[in-house]
Amino acid sequence: MKSVPLTAYPRTLNRRGGAKKLRDAGRIPAVIYGGKTQPQNLEVDRKSLEDLIHHSASEHLLVDLTVDKDSKAKRLALVKEVQHYALTGKVLHIDFHEISETETVTVMVPVESVGEATGVKNGGGVLEHVLHKLKVRCLPKNLPEVIIVDVTALEIGKAIHIGDIQAPPGVEILGDKHISVLAVKAPVTEAQEAEAEAAATATGEVEMIKEKKEEGEGGAKPAAADKGAAKADEKKPAEKKK
Repeated sequence: MKSVPLTAYPRTLNRRGGAKKLRDAGRIPAVIYGGKTQPQNLEVDRKSLEDLIHHSASEHLLVDLTVDKDSKAKRLALVKEVQHYALTGKVLHIDFHEISETETVTVMVPVESVGEATGVKNGGGVLEHVLHKLKVRCLPKNLPEVIIVDVTALEIGKAIHIGDIQAPPGVEILGDKHISVLAVKAPVTEAQEAEAEAAATATGEVEMIKEKKEEGEGGAKPAAADKGAAKADEKKPAEKKK
């Protein structure tokens, strides 16, 4: 993966409410850690960062970070985590992990398929992405933006596992070698769809009957309590006469 240049600035607003003011001004709060220096609070230009992410296959970018007025000319860093607003998807905060060119890194890399699976083309099957990312370990210079998997020969009922994927040069793919990454499922017939709908309907009816039964049992207790209270009230006048 080729590193991309990015400029950051020492964070000027660190107190409560400072992060919101930064975002309102078009800046994104950030932090850099790792290496031999203490963690440092930073801020980066929102548009510059979003442009980098937009033109990248994933958010795990390798950047040549230039920190304004910093003693180091450039700091090689990996974008470790990007936090987003849940509703708008806009970037909320970013973590940079400073690394060395000779330091092995472990990163989740996206998986993309190429070709049309024969089970889909000739058998009407459905290509299923079981895993969308794979964990890899390598030097920063060998870090792939994406792992490409050719699914052309994949037939119905067959799968490509982690152990079947050829890793790029200098890259080690981690994880259980028997876990499926891509698979072709058989097409669902009309009879299977009808059976699934019937099963779902039956499950719903059972739940409704169960709820009604529980409501009935729950309502019986207050009635019994009221009856006992009524008997107690009937006894009270007799006790007064004595």
